[in-house]
Amino acid sequence: MSKLSRRGVAAFAAAFAIILAGIVALPGQAQQKPVIKVSSLTLPVFNPLVWNIMKARGFDAKNGFELDIHAYPSIAGFYAAFATGETDALIGGPTIFQKLYQEGVPVRIIGTGFTLADLVIFAKDPAIKSLADLKGKQLAIDMGGSQFQVVKIYAAAKGIDLGKDITVVNANFGVARAQLEAGRVDAALVIEPLASISAKQNPDWHVIFNGAQGWKEIAGESGWEIVPAMRADAIQRVPNGPKMLLAALQDVAAYMQSNTADADKIANETLKLPPGIFTAAVESKRLQMIVKPAWEPATKKSITDMMERAVKAEFYPKMPDEKIIYAP
Repeated sequence: MSKLSRRGVAAFAAAFAIILAGIVALPGQAQQKPVIKVSSLTLPVFNPLVWNIMKARGFDAKNGFELDIHAYPSIAGFYAAFATGETDALIGGPTIFQKLYQEGVPVRIIGTGFTLADLVIFAKDPAIKSLADLKGKQLAIDMGGSQFQVVKIYAAAKGIDLGKDITVVNANFGVARAQLEAGRVDAALVIEPLASISAKQNPDWHVIFNGAQGWKEIAGESGWEIVPAMRADAIQRVPNGPKMLLAALQDVAAYMQSNTADADKIANETLKLPPGIFTAAVESKRLQMIVKPAWEPATKKSITDMMERAVKAEFYPKMPDEKIIYAP
């Protein structure tokens, strides 16, 4: 090969390298963000609103990942998808995660979410002012949910046997409200947004129990209605996943407070909630989203305390080991 030819080949190779580098650097060719698949619900509850806001306002992309929402029509399917690995993360009841963990699901609770303030029990009779006043009466409540566990634990701390002193009528939130409206029960447990809808449609109803207030009486903390969790295998695939997801959840919490009217529109458009219901839930202080890392000592204690009380109440035979709480 001639000297000139060698120089020509070298020049061509250098030019090709520069062009290739330019192509790689193009925005469209940037490294793809990791995908985090989450369980959501098609039900008109605030759980899916968190993901809807996160996606609509781009908080996932801002924090370095792509949110992939998988919606399910039932709570059973919602948790089952996470248990089988169909989804990577979700926000759910801490004592339900306790159950899943003991069944072998690699749950890692990564933070906090909504406080128990959105769990309320309504009564129509003005003479019924507290759970104690329900003795000998009927309460409609979903016995399969973590809310039932919270109320039963609180009642036991007050010397009330829920199921014996108070007759329990098993009913989901919507049916419980309908039972109270029809006068078939004396009280009904609902959560937001049904609590705000119920209060608006039935101004004569009054709250005889608020989850956060009740839990604070017995534990000194407001307690957690739902908390975010990821699967251990998902964290192994996306090591920064917990911190990225928490940062995005914190953005959602801040947005709900500072842009309540806009969040209300998203709730109306995506969950078909009546306008103003989300705003009412926030202004009533029943909807409180507080996102903190689960591994911080005080936060970890508040979550594990709920689990310890669930064991003491004999919902579960033993405490999960410390791996259930994610540690970076």
